[in-house]
Amino acid sequence: MEKRLKVWIYKEGEQPMAHDGPLNNIYGIEGQFIDEMESGKSHFMARHPDEAHLFLIPISVVKIVKVLYSPLITYSRDQLQRVVVDYIRVVADKYPYWNRSHGADHFLVSCHDWAPDVSSVDANSTYIFKNFIRALCNANTSEGFKPHRDVSIPEINIPIGNLGPPLLSTPPEKRPILAFFAGGAHGYIRNILLDHWKGKDNEVQVHEYLDKKKNYFKLMGRSKFCLCPSGYEVASPRVVTAISVGCVPVIISDNYSLPFTDVLNWRKFSIHIPSKRIPEIKNILHGIPYNKYLKMQERVAKVQKHFVINRPSKPFDMIHMVLHSVWLRRLNFRLPY
Repeated sequence: MEKRLKVWIYKEGEQPMAHDGPLNNIYGIEGQFIDEMESGKSHFMARHPDEAHLFLIPISVVKIVKVLYSPLITYSRDQLQRVVVDYIRVVADKYPYWNRSHGADHFLVSCHDWAPDVSSVDANSTYIFKNFIRALCNANTSEGFKPHRDVSIPEINIPIGNLGPPLLSTPPEKRPILAFFAGGAHGYIRNILLDHWKGKDNEVQVHEYLDKKKNYFKLMGRSKFCLCPSGYEVASPRVVTAISVGCVPVIISDNYSLPFTDVLNWRKFSIHIPSKRIPEIKNILHGIPYNKYLKMQERVAKVQKHFVINRPSKPFDMIHMVLHSVWLRRLNFRLPY
């Protein structure tokens, strides 16, 4: 991929809904990816569309929602869907690339909760999205995410002035907390977690709102396991944060297709607990032999490089991993030349 892959970015469209995107907060990967690909510094950029293997639809779902749904009067996705469909029809009418592959070598990157709905359109437009690759944070298989076609991307909280959470390397023997979580009651899984564990156990430390005097990252860095429950949607930025601070992620979710599973075996460096087993968290974690935990924690450190954003991007980092995931799905589809 490093030597061969070329990506063409369509020039149609205007900011802010196209060729733009948020660079910070939990949707930041959307804007960082678009900005990286349009920066002119990426060697993956094609000089001409004829040499491209992949075609990026440079639309920002976050920006579309901000422009068209402010103030928020309706939750109907009609306006969002129309923008995406109209953009695709413009490039399909103007160029041969979409039609020759039926969209199989075209992709969109978005972390917004509504992003899966860009392809939930009426019967007259469904054919457009049959092969289209969606790179999404909200990778919920119960809501139409298809792992063989779509790409799951990590949700990462990008603070202003940084490209992600801090990298910590606290050794295992200096991690006295068995498990840690702090966060709001967003969604039914977190409600179950807070109801069962909030303030009730010294080993499984669950907080709804952390005391301002306490350092969130340091507490995660002092924990063996970091609880990463789904919120309103399946993805959680805590997964990336846990990996960044060397804490073994405990992914508490249902129907979540994890990122980069083409190359990463998540069972080697994380724990998955379905929501129905939340009351068993302590027993499950105590049941993991210490030697196994040490191996998992060691592997967390090894995969950190895949969950880091660099600008410009570097081999094996998050932006490269997203491209690699899209590239694999492109290779698995035979173009009808």
